[in-house]
Amino acid sequence: MSTPDRGSAAPDGATTHAATTGHTAPHGASEPVELWFAFKRAHEIVRARVLADTAEAAGLSEPDLTILINLNKAGGALRQSELGASLGWDRTRISHQLTRMGKRGLVTRERANGVTVALTDSGRAAIVAVRPNLDEAVRRHFTGRLTAQEIEALTSALHKL
Repeated sequence: MSTPDRGSAAPDGATTHAATTGHTAPHGASEPVELWFAFKRAHEIVRARVLADTAEAAGLSEPDLTILINLNKAGGALRQSELGASLGWDRTRISHQLTRMGKRGLVTRERANGVTVALTDSGRAAIVAVRPNLDEAVRRHFTGRLTAQEIEALTSALHKL
C-alpha cells in the first residue's frame, strides 16, 4: 500500500494522513502506524457511506443493523453471550442495545439456561427490507472499488485479525 504524496487530498476531499503529518512511506512500503491510519480512515469512510445509504434511511442505527444481520445469519436466534462475543461487545453494551431494540419490537430475549435473543417478525421484516440497499451500498462504496484479487487478499488478512 502506498501513501499519497504530501498535501494530497482523498477522493472525498479529506486531507490524507501524510498531508497532515508530513510523513510518507516509500512506494510499496508502509510503517505499521501509517497502515493503521489508512485502515482506520477507510473503515470510517466506508462505514459512514454505507450507513447513510441504508440503515439511517430504514430508521436503524448501526448497532441495530449489526445485531439484526448477525441474528439473521444465525438463523434468527443466538445466546446473548455468543452474540456479544461475535461482535466484540461487552455485556453492558449488548444488554443496553438489546433493551432498546426490544422496546422497538425488533428482538425478544428469553431466559432459559442463559439468555436467548431472537428476531421478531418486525426484526425479520426490517432486515429483509434493508438487505437489497445494504448489498448495493457495500458494492458501491467498498467491494466495487476493489479487484477480485484485492478482495481475496483483504478477506484473508482480515480473517487473521
